[in-house]
Amino acid sequence: MIDIKLIEECRGGNFYNFRKLVELTSPMAFSVAFRILCDEDLAKDVVQETMITIWQKLKKIKSAEVYRTWIYRIVVNKCYDELRKRKRHPEFVTDEQTWSLISNSVFEEPSANLENKETEKVISQLTNRLTPKQKTVFVLSDLEQMTNDEISEITGMSKSGIKANLYYARKNISEMIEKYL
Repeated sequence: MIDIKLIEECRGGNFYNFRKLVELTSPMAFSVAFRILCDEDLAKDVVQETMITIWQKLKKIKSAEVYRTWIYRIVVNKCYDELRKRKRHPEFVTDEQTWSLISNSVFEEPSANLENKETEKVISQLTNRLTPKQKTVFVLSDLEQMTNDEISEITGMSKSGIKANLYYARKNISEMIEKYL
Protein backbone atom coordinates (compact mmCIF):
# COMPACT_ATOMS: atom_id res chain seq x y z
CA MET A 1 0.00 0.00 0.00
CA ILE A 2 1.22 3.46 -0.85
CA ASP A 3 1.58 5.81 2.10
CA ILE A 4 -0.17 9.19 1.85
CA LYS A 5 2.96 10.82 3.28
CA LEU A 6 4.95 9.56 0.29
CA ILE A 7 2.33 10.98 -2.07
CA GLU A 8 2.34 14.32 -0.21
CA GLU A 9 6.13 14.55 -0.45
CA CYS A 10 5.98 13.81 -4.18
CA ARG A 11 3.42 16.57 -4.60
CA GLY A 12 5.95 18.91 -3.08
CA GLY A 13 8.41 18.08 -5.88
CA ASN A 14 10.53 15.49 -4.03
CA PHE A 15 12.02 13.49 -6.93
CA TYR A 16 13.70 10.98 -4.59
CA ASN A 17 10.33 9.98 -3.13
CA PHE A 18 8.75 9.95 -6.56
CA ARG A 19 11.39 7.39 -7.49
CA LYS A 20 10.18 5.28 -4.53
CA LEU A 21 6.61 5.72 -5.70
CA VAL A 22 7.59 4.55 -9.20
CA GLU A 23 9.36 1.51 -7.74
CA LEU A 24 6.25 0.58 -5.76
CA THR A 25 3.80 1.26 -8.58
CA SER A 26 5.60 -0.04 -11.67
CA PRO A 27 5.26 -3.80 -11.02
CA MET A 28 1.47 -3.70 -10.72
CA ALA A 29 1.19 -1.32 -13.68
CA PHE A 30 3.39 -3.60 -15.79
CA SER A 31 1.44 -6.70 -14.78
CA VAL A 32 -1.86 -5.24 -15.98
CA ALA A 33 -0.41 -3.65 -19.12
CA PHE A 34 1.44 -6.82 -20.11
CA ARG A 35 -1.61 -9.00 -19.62
CA ILE A 36 -3.86 -6.69 -21.61
CA LEU A 37 -1.42 -5.90 -24.43
CA CYS A 38 0.47 -9.23 -24.55
CA ASP A 39 3.60 -7.41 -25.59
CA GLU A 40 6.45 -6.78 -23.18
CA ASP A 41 7.84 -3.73 -24.95
CA LEU A 42 4.45 -2.06 -25.34
CA ALA A 43 3.68 -2.79 -21.69
CA LYS A 44 6.94 -1.12 -20.66
CA ASP A 45 6.03 1.90 -22.79
CA VAL A 46 2.61 2.07 -21.16
CA VAL A 47 4.21 1.92 -17.71
CA GLN A 48 6.55 4.77 -18.64
CA GLU A 49 3.67 6.86 -19.96
CA THR A 50 1.71 6.05 -16.81
CA MET A 51 4.53 7.25 -14.58
CA ILE A 52 4.71 10.52 -16.53
CA THR A 53 0.96 10.98 -16.11
CA ILE A 54 1.26 10.24 -12.39
CA TRP A 55 3.90 12.92 -12.00
CA GLN A 56 1.83 15.44 -13.95
CA LYS A 57 -1.45 14.77 -12.13
CA LEU A 58 -0.39 13.61 -8.68
CA LYS A 59 -1.79 16.77 -7.11
CA LYS A 60 -5.32 15.51 -7.89
CA ILE A 61 -4.98 12.49 -5.58
CA LYS A 62 -6.80 13.10 -2.31
CA SER A 63 -5.90 9.90 -0.44
CA ALA A 64 -3.67 6.86 -0.62
CA GLU A 65 -6.73 4.59 -0.84
CA VAL A 66 -7.77 5.94 -4.24
CA TYR A 67 -4.20 5.91 -5.59
CA ARG A 68 -4.26 2.22 -6.56
CA THR A 69 -7.53 2.49 -8.45
CA TRP A 70 -6.38 5.70 -10.11
CA ILE A 71 -3.20 3.99 -11.35
CA TYR A 72 -5.14 1.04 -12.75
CA ARG A 73 -7.48 3.44 -14.55
CA ILE A 74 -4.54 5.24 -16.17
CA VAL A 75 -2.92 1.95 -17.22
CA VAL A 76 -6.16 0.52 -18.62
CA ASN A 77 -6.89 3.69 -20.59
CA LYS A 78 -3.38 3.74 -22.04
CA CYS A 79 -3.77 0.07 -22.96
CA TYR A 80 -7.08 0.87 -24.69
CA ASP A 81 -5.22 3.50 -26.70
CA GLU A 82 -2.60 0.94 -27.72
CA LEU A 83 -5.25 -1.63 -28.63
CA ARG A 84 -6.99 0.92 -30.83
CA LYS A 85 -3.68 1.65 -32.58
CA ARG A 86 -3.07 -2.07 -32.98
CA LYS A 87 -6.56 -2.64 -34.37
CA ARG A 88 -5.73 -0.24 -37.19
CA HIS A 89 -2.48 -2.15 -37.83
CA PRO A 90 -2.94 -5.83 -36.82
CA GLU A 91 0.29 -7.77 -36.31
CA PHE A 92 -0.44 -11.18 -34.83
CA VAL A 93 -0.92 -14.33 -36.90
CA THR A 94 -2.03 -17.58 -35.30
CA ASP A 95 -0.24 -20.79 -36.24
CA GLU A 96 -0.41 -24.40 -35.08
CA GLN A 97 3.04 -24.31 -33.46
CA THR A 98 1.94 -21.49 -31.14
CA TRP A 99 -1.19 -23.39 -30.11
CA SER A 100 0.99 -26.40 -29.41
CA LEU A 101 3.19 -24.27 -27.15
CA ILE A 102 0.10 -23.04 -25.31
CA SER A 103 -1.30 -26.52 -24.82
CA ASN A 104 1.98 -27.93 -23.56
CA SER A 105 2.83 -25.01 -21.29
CA VAL A 106 -0.55 -24.37 -19.79
CA PHE A 107 -1.93 -27.86 -19.37
CA GLU A 108 1.07 -30.07 -18.63
CA GLU A 109 2.52 -27.88 -15.86
CA PRO A 110 -0.07 -25.35 -14.73
CA SER A 111 1.93 -24.28 -11.68
CA ALA A 112 5.16 -23.63 -13.59
CA ASN A 113 6.25 -20.04 -14.13
CA LEU A 114 6.30 -19.22 -17.82
CA GLU A 115 8.78 -16.81 -19.30
CA ASN A 116 7.41 -13.48 -20.53
CA LYS A 117 7.49 -14.48 -24.19
CA GLU A 118 5.60 -17.70 -23.53
CA THR A 119 3.15 -15.90 -21.28
CA GLU A 120 2.71 -13.29 -23.99
CA LYS A 121 1.79 -15.97 -26.51
CA VAL A 122 -0.58 -17.73 -24.14
CA ILE A 123 -2.48 -14.62 -23.12
CA SER A 124 -2.50 -13.30 -26.66
CA GLN A 125 -3.86 -16.54 -28.08
CA LEU A 126 -6.51 -16.89 -25.41
CA THR A 127 -7.66 -13.29 -25.52
CA ASN A 128 -7.04 -12.16 -29.11
CA ARG A 129 -10.70 -12.54 -30.10
CA LEU A 130 -12.02 -10.66 -27.10
CA THR A 131 -13.14 -7.07 -27.26
CA PRO A 132 -10.94 -4.62 -25.36
CA LYS A 133 -13.58 -4.40 -22.60
CA GLN A 134 -13.86 -8.19 -22.30
CA LYS A 135 -10.09 -8.52 -22.20
CA THR A 136 -9.71 -5.80 -19.59
CA VAL A 137 -12.43 -7.24 -17.35
CA PHE A 138 -10.96 -10.73 -17.72
CA VAL A 139 -7.43 -9.54 -16.86
CA LEU A 140 -8.55 -7.45 -13.89
CA SER A 141 -10.94 -10.08 -12.53
CA ASP A 142 -9.32 -13.42 -13.23
CA LEU A 143 -5.64 -12.53 -13.46
CA GLU A 144 -5.37 -9.56 -11.10
CA GLN A 145 -8.04 -10.93 -8.70
CA MET A 146 -9.95 -7.66 -8.38
CA THR A 147 -13.52 -7.32 -7.18
CA ASN A 148 -16.34 -6.07 -9.40
CA ASP A 149 -16.43 -2.87 -7.35
CA GLU A 150 -12.77 -2.19 -8.08
CA ILE A 151 -13.18 -3.04 -11.75
CA SER A 152 -16.20 -0.76 -11.96
CA GLU A 153 -14.23 2.08 -10.43
CA ILE A 154 -11.31 1.53 -12.81
CA THR A 155 -13.25 1.03 -16.04
CA GLY A 156 -16.37 3.06 -15.37
CA MET A 157 -18.53 0.06 -16.34
CA SER A 158 -21.61 -0.95 -14.42
CA LYS A 159 -21.46 -4.17 -12.39
CA SER A 160 -23.88 -5.83 -14.82
CA GLY A 161 -21.66 -4.72 -17.71
CA ILE A 162 -18.66 -6.22 -15.96
CA LYS A 163 -20.47 -9.50 -15.36
CA ALA A 164 -21.63 -9.67 -18.99
CA ASN A 165 -18.16 -8.91 -20.38
CA LEU A 166 -16.57 -11.41 -18.01
CA TYR A 167 -19.11 -14.08 -18.97
CA TYR A 168 -18.44 -13.65 -22.70
CA ALA A 169 -14.68 -13.46 -22.18
CA ARG A 170 -14.65 -16.73 -20.23
CA LYS A 171 -17.01 -18.35 -22.75
CA ASN A 172 -14.83 -17.35 -25.73
CA ILE A 173 -11.63 -18.47 -24.02
CA SER A 174 -13.22 -21.76 -23.00
CA GLU A 175 -14.37 -22.39 -26.58
CA MET A 176 -10.88 -21.69 -27.94
CA ILE A 177 -9.26 -24.01 -25.41
CA GLU A 178 -11.75 -26.81 -26.23
CA LYS A 179 -11.20 -26.28 -29.96
CA TYR A 180 -7.45 -26.69 -29.72
CA LEU A 181 -7.26 -29.51 -27.17
